[in-house]
Amino acid sequence: MNRMINQEIYQIFKKNLADQISLNDEQWAFVFSLFKPKQTKRNEILLEKGNISQHLYFVIKGCLRVFLIDDEANEATRFLIFEGRFGTAFPSFTLRQPSAASIQSIEASEILMISHKDYQTILDEVPGWERMTRIGLQMDYIDAINRIESLISMDAKGRYNILLQKQPKLVQRLPNKIVADYLGISQETLSRLKGKGVRKSEKARKTES
Repeated sequence: MNRMINQEIYQIFKKNLADQISLNDEQWAFVFSLFKPKQTKRNEILLEKGNISQHLYFVIKGCLRVFLIDDEANEATRFLIFEGRFGTAFPSFTLRQPSAASIQSIEASEILMISHKDYQTILDEVPGWERMTRIGLQMDYIDAINRIESLISMDAKGRYNILLQKQPKLVQRLPNKIVADYLGISQETLSRLKGKGVRKSEKARKTES
């Protein structure tokens, strides 16, 4: 990436965090110096299962997926990380242990990445960063609990409707395989639900006209 593109990326990063933390120019410059820009290819693997997660990622453009894979190559999506969000395989990143999960760039993406060591430096030296991180992790935990509860208590239609309300871009942008896996349903069921949604929208438009 050239210098101009780098500066644009850092300004997007700053804008996304501006309502969460207040830093002066010197402090932002220090943060920028530790976050390194990276462009990923579609379906590029950033972390393989069994390796220790070395980086925390911030998505400028695109989407990352944290997923599990069993011995029979069945995949289970744990988290999806869209624009403006931090993410990694947190148990491995935090505990410095081999990861049970892998990380994949679902789309060609622009991201910022920071090493575990440098992130600890930011937590120690940048005022307010630790609090921002704690609040972010709390919200991610709440989202994870809500998702688990929906998988247990809702049928496929209920889960799909909640996803459409809260994360419509997920349904619009990602392959059916990923969306179905995230919802814990089959691709056939997802296609049927999408089809019903399209027919319902067409019927509503005809009624209005």
